[in-house]
Amino acid sequence: MNTMTVDEIMTDNPVTLDPGATLSLAGELMLANRIRHIPIVDTRGGVVGLVTQRDLLMAAHGGDDRPLSEFMRRNIHTVDSHEDMRSAALLMQKYKIGCLPVMEDKVLVGIITDTDYVSLAINLLEQIEEMEPGESEDFSALDDVSEFDSDDDY
Repeated sequence: MNTMTVDEIMTDNPVTLDPGATLSLAGELMLANRIRHIPIVDTRGGVVGLVTQRDLLMAAHGGDDRPLSEFMRRNIHTVDSHEDMRSAALLMQKYKIGCLPVMEDKVLVGIITDTDYVSLAINLLEQIEEMEPGESEDFSALDDVSEFDSDDDY
């Protein structure tokens, strides 16, 4: 059985902002794109922080023209695009985080979220339900689990 890697289900080219972007812009982008996490990147595409929907809610009492650098999360856990999905999921579980920016050569190339894992679980369950009786012990029929519909809700 092949090991699935993060790049098989990650969202490519996620919405990003720079540290000088404002709270209001982050909120508008989250609403417009139906997302909950925005990686904050430097000019080279390296991740310098992360802003979540929860961060915006907590910071909303201030003013919405403040730069994201004032309240973004720093020291972000990231994952390599070729990392196996199980390791990435265990990292998310261990630190109770909802997303991992996906990196290649220190540059952001995608993002993987808890929603991506839920979509994958739904796909696996549907494939198991479609199996013929007695076929459930042979999970080779699940080789195409990377073909699922993600709504990119990160």
